[in-house]
Amino acid sequence: MKTLLSLVLLATLSYSANFTLQSPDLQGQLTNTQEFNGFGCSGKNISPELSWSDAPKDTKSFAITMYDKDAPTGSGWWHWSLFNIPTSATSIVPNASRTELLPKGAVEGTNDYGLVGFGGACPPKGDGFHTYVVTVYALDVDKLDLDKNTNQAVVGYMINVHTIEKSSVVSYYKR
Repeated sequence: MKTLLSLVLLATLSYSANFTLQSPDLQGQLTNTQEFNGFGCSGKNISPELSWSDAPKDTKSFAITMYDKDAPTGSGWWHWSLFNIPTSATSIVPNASRTELLPKGAVEGTNDYGLVGFGGACPPKGDGFHTYVVTVYALDVDKLDLDKNTNQAVVGYMINVHTIEKSSVVSYYKR
């Protein structure tokens, strides 16, 4: 019993009940700033500013995803994946996608538009509000052995297998 209690206590100590993701750019409704430029949309396609705090102490790297669960595909739509973010990073500046402004060593995956990096919202006209979930994951590995061309389902799987804790911001958008 003492061993079980010790294991439970150790497991509890490795998590942070306050792991939090924030974004001044994702406040309820997305704007033309985060809308894709292409695919029938004419937005600015600027990746959002993100910051996170209180990561679990056992975190070895971070990953970020942006996903539209309401896309009429049967499997949603991956707008962004960013992984192998070092633990020294606690933020992403606005419009960092595909630039040297990303944390050193971070890898951007191919989104469902077929492009590497951030691909903003572009729901079909008249399809109502879509839900965009931006999530930061605290991972238990220094690096995911993936590259920018890895299929998003595999990226998502590997992130989830190695997640210690996660925090999300939810925004909505319609055209």
